[in-house]
Amino acid sequence: MHLNSMADRSFNDIAQYPVFPWVIRDYDSDELDLESEETFRDLSRPIGALNEERLARLIDRYHTMEDPKYLYGTHYSTPAYVVYYLVRSAPQHALRVHGGKFDHADRAFASIKGTWEMCLTNSADVKELIPEFFQSQGDFLLNRLDLDLGVRHDGERLHDVQLPPWASSPKDFTRKNRQALESKYVSEHLHHWIDLIFGFKQQGENAKMSFNVFHPLSYEGAINLDDIRVESERIACLEQISEFGQIPKQLFASPHPKRRGPMLRSIPWRSDSDQESENSRT
Repeated sequence: MHLNSMADRSFNDIAQYPVFPWVIRDYDSDELDLESEETFRDLSRPIGALNEERLARLIDRYHTMEDPKYLYGTHYSTPAYVVYYLVRSAPQHALRVHGGKFDHADRAFASIKGTWEMCLTNSADVKELIPEFFQSQGDFLLNRLDLDLGVRHDGERLHDVQLPPWASSPKDFTRKNRQALESKYVSEHLHHWIDLIFGFKQQGENAKMSFNVFHPLSYEGAINLDDIRVESERIACLEQISEFGQIPKQLFASPHPKRRGPMLRSIPWRSDSDQESENSRT
């Protein structure tokens, strides 16, 4: 959270919401083995580069583009992704983003495994996680408000988020997700992800070599809004920038050092009631 705060990410702005990494890739096992490297996602690559077949297609498209070229037309953190995750606990934001109604149930947040697999295969989906995935209660995964979120194509009504077999409850899921974030493997590799999101692999040649190139409007300072004299065009540009998602402010110009060990236990994580209080103010 400290890096998100330094990069001007805030719980009060869904266009600049804090971004956290997917760290687990095993959503099938009955038991979560935090001692096995096979449990974890490759943190040295952005989400869009984890699937070699998808990456090859994106690279082919990249080479056919005129400048400015980019690999990903979408982003890993956008208002739509934030409300996707928080539709059950903060439905007012989802209704605002989707014009007064919920998104179609087949596109909604239905299961952890399904969302992870979509992030690996869909060329228009490279989203990372939000801090709530590592909080103690995990109430955002439960439809406590009994919202009518629609019916999926298989006839099943969307309700609570389906958890992986190794999680006995939302609280257990977020607890184990946080244990994974603090694990030996992640401690030894998290600095690579920091380089991609907040550091020297965020832009320029280092970003190209790391398959970490996003739409130009995602980058801070990509366009000078003061140069746009027509107010309607300026507003349209602002809306477009917000919808594409924004790269966090770059914090480091050289490789981030490896994490020495678990560092998150002392962080005072917000409770879901804290989130509800903030939502009521935004």
